[in-house]
Amino acid sequence: MLCYIAYPTSLTLQSANALQTYVTLRELRARRSDTLALIPRWPNEPSRFGEVGATHLPRPAIGKLSRLHRSTLLYYLEHTAFAWMCAGVLARQRRKVEAVYVRQIVCAAWWSAVLGPRLGIPVIYEAHDLESRNPSRAKEPWAQGLLHLMDRAALTRSAAVTSLTDDFRRYLSGIGWRDPTEVFVVPDAYDERLFAPQDRDARRAELGVPADVQVIAYAGMTFAHRWLDGLLEAVARLGATRRRLAVLLAGGRSAEIAGLRARAAELRLNVSDDPRSIDAFPAVVFAGARPQAEVVRWLGAADALVVPDTVTDITASPLKLFEYLALGQPLALPDLPALREIVPPDLGQFFARRNLDGLTAALAAALDESGDTANATARRTLAREHTYGQRAERILEVVQAVRLTIADIR
Repeated sequence: MLCYIAYPTSLTLQSANALQTYVTLRELRARRSDTLALIPRWPNEPSRFGEVGATHLPRPAIGKLSRLHRSTLLYYLEHTAFAWMCAGVLARQRRKVEAVYVRQIVCAAWWSAVLGPRLGIPVIYEAHDLESRNPSRAKEPWAQGLLHLMDRAALTRSAAVTSLTDDFRRYLSGIGWRDPTEVFVVPDAYDERLFAPQDRDARRAELGVPADVQVIAYAGMTFAHRWLDGLLEAVARLGATRRRLAVLLAGGRSAEIAGLRARAAELRLNVSDDPRSIDAFPAVVFAGARPQAEVVRWLGAADALVVPDTVTDITASPLKLFEYLALGQPLALPDLPALREIVPPDLGQFFARRNLDGLTAALAAALDESGDTANATARRTLAREHTYGQRAERILEVVQAVRLTIADIR
């Protein structure tokens, strides 16, 4: 039995990490029906994770105290309590458990350094970055040593590490924390049940986007740290020479959208919530939060798709990149080694990170590439290497490798 311990930030799939966890579990259980997923939930809280056979444990209420004293440390305590709750569940059946697979840093640290060794269960840690570099990390000066301790425990004491990128794998080897043979690259993926090539004209007709408008699209559940303000400025620049140009933005939180609407007004972009109401160009359309099935339609109406920036660098593996590839349209994306691991230079328009001139030029090149069927086919073919089904199989290969290593040691 494989145990998957997760702490998704949204049980109704309103965050990228929740989506990734949900679909990964769906595909793992399709291949290994005995996979046990342990996920916390408030009493009576709606959850989609029951659909993939997850077992819900009571969520410790420690994080709620942040209303009285705002600190990420309270959530660290909550995650600690949950890690020990999971140990209580697994202690009774530890002889059946092949491995614990965990992606939450606090749980990973406890399981790698203490709980896994005590119960005789190997731990595989899916690292998404160092907690000491997390924008949401604890900011108290005295807690910085704790962040380093958690990173070191999870990354050096686990039986194996799965990394989203080879760039992070090389980093761990370079700082002497991990032998490269103990780090397995398992990139993010896309849901092939949702993301497939679209009929652009049909999608435009549904959404009311005029056929003669050049359209750039971006989709993300949150806009924070993604340099969307830079994207708006680049569109304003392009609008000086491309008379009928629009950018469609799907997702974002209300406060983020409000800030970008204000910035768009400063740039003299025509702002709308509905493509049908566009009456001047260049324009920006805020589609707001949408179900993924609708996001596909918005992206399918575009001539070009863009990743303005990523939250991380050496661990950058955004879900949207794989979703974009599956659709096939031209891409503009920051020039990061982690992204070049996935996208070859002839299938993406790369630009220097946070460079406005570079982003503007990359968007122009992507728009001019629209209609290149050979490159569109090549992107879709590339995407098929990164379905969630293949991601699940890669994870199970890591579990098998850990089992064989332990067997050899014994």
